[in-house]
Amino acid sequence: MGTQLPPRPAASGTPNAVEDDFRDHLPTVDSSGRRRWIYPRRPSGRLHRARLVVSWILLAVLVTGPWIRIGGNPLLLFDIVNRRFSILGQMFWPHDTFIFAVAMLTGFIMIVLFTAVFGRVWCGWLCPQTVLMEMVFRKVEYWIEGDAPKQKRLAAAPWTLEKIGKRVLKYGIFFAISFVVGNLLLAYIIGSERLTEIITDPPSEHLVGFTFMILFTLLFFGIFARFREQACTFVCPYGRFQSVLLDDHSIVVAYDDRRGEPRGRRSRGQQREERIAGGTGDCVDCHLCVEVCPTGIDIRNGTQMECVNCTACIDACDSVMSRVGFPTGLIRYASRAGIDEGEGLTITPRIVAYTAALLVLTTFLGFLVFSRTDVHATFLRNPGTLAQVLPDGQVANFYTVRVMNKTNEPLEVELRLLGQGGQVTLPGGPLTIPGREIVERPAVLTLPAATVRSRENEVAVGIFAGDELIERFDTNFFGPESP
Repeated sequence: MGTQLPPRPAASGTPNAVEDDFRDHLPTVDSSGRRRWIYPRRPSGRLHRARLVVSWILLAVLVTGPWIRIGGNPLLLFDIVNRRFSILGQMFWPHDTFIFAVAMLTGFIMIVLFTAVFGRVWCGWLCPQTVLMEMVFRKVEYWIEGDAPKQKRLAAAPWTLEKIGKRVLKYGIFFAISFVVGNLLLAYIIGSERLTEIITDPPSEHLVGFTFMILFTLLFFGIFARFREQACTFVCPYGRFQSVLLDDHSIVVAYDDRRGEPRGRRSRGQQREERIAGGTGDCVDCHLCVEVCPTGIDIRNGTQMECVNCTACIDACDSVMSRVGFPTGLIRYASRAGIDEGEGLTITPRIVAYTAALLVLTTFLGFLVFSRTDVHATFLRNPGTLAQVLPDGQVANFYTVRVMNKTNEPLEVELRLLGQGGQVTLPGGPLTIPGREIVERPAVLTLPAATVRSRENEVAVGIFAGDELIERFDTNFFGPESP
């Protein structure tokens, strides 16, 4: 998986020459097959501060998203039950499946392109799992239990009142946050209005919604309290998927082995020139890059499936390099080719192909979205019905009209026969469709007998809003059976 470094020579007197079998076992599983709990140290540094700002913005969007309206539609809505989807205020209905499929394909190509160029930027900076785990739940854990060494001591300590109090407080806050996140997810599925009804009305009136609220809460509590990094390493397929996307020119979180190896401890007061002269690299083997990793890997072994590009190792290494007076960037965003050959970002044929495909799909998607009409209708002849000759000599056929109003405002439409001498009648008067609703009504189409010259006659019917033709239908009009 990914780029593996060649075996590293060990510095003189150091026992940690390379563990070449690191890909044969998981960092979260011990030799007996039991889970090894990860206690990452508290991260800090310039990249962590940047991720905090990005996370605050994403969390603000997550919390306010169900209540934000664009053109009267939710910012995001995935109403699977009613088959309504709103993305950035654009409402999609069942008949928009093709548009939705193109949008999903466009998003997929975008992720592929960004992964091929910049590695797992999504995982480290934008993924909801990472944002919530590292910037919310982990922060609460640090606040209550302290940094990694204190957490380890607390886990190994007997069950005293202090330990019980800290665990009850931590898991209580975890459950409360999970309840909020579960409600937010429910709001994205059923809409903020329905969620408000579930919250304000007695639970007995919304048993299904209340049940899903509890289930979502328990799901998120289980993920962030116990499952944690295993959601990324075991469940999410993206880590495995990246192996076919990354190449030597992809920008990833990388360790500069050419500069850092062979690694070795630094004696007090030792200068960099002395290390270089002695054949030792810049890596002082402090192990801090491993201790801050939320998935427990050693980035010095090369790109690995478990690496989510959280940049904690970059900040940790930079802090050590600054402390000992060495140049920073021993671990940094770089490509394998950049480390080996000093290259910058290289535009490869694969990147060009992905970019071209993305531009084509984006253009096509934009055309589909902006060329959509506000009304979708069907006009179908009722099966099994025969033509009727009315007392005034006209011939009648019976149809069903079904109109969907995609806007948020009521819409009144009428049906007119195009290019014929007959008319379309809607029993019950004009057809009014409330916003975001579907109305189905019977319709009667009549033609003078003189214009019905055969058993099957082609006619055209238009749906009008005022004088504007919204949609046209070509259908068959059956004449009366010959005696």
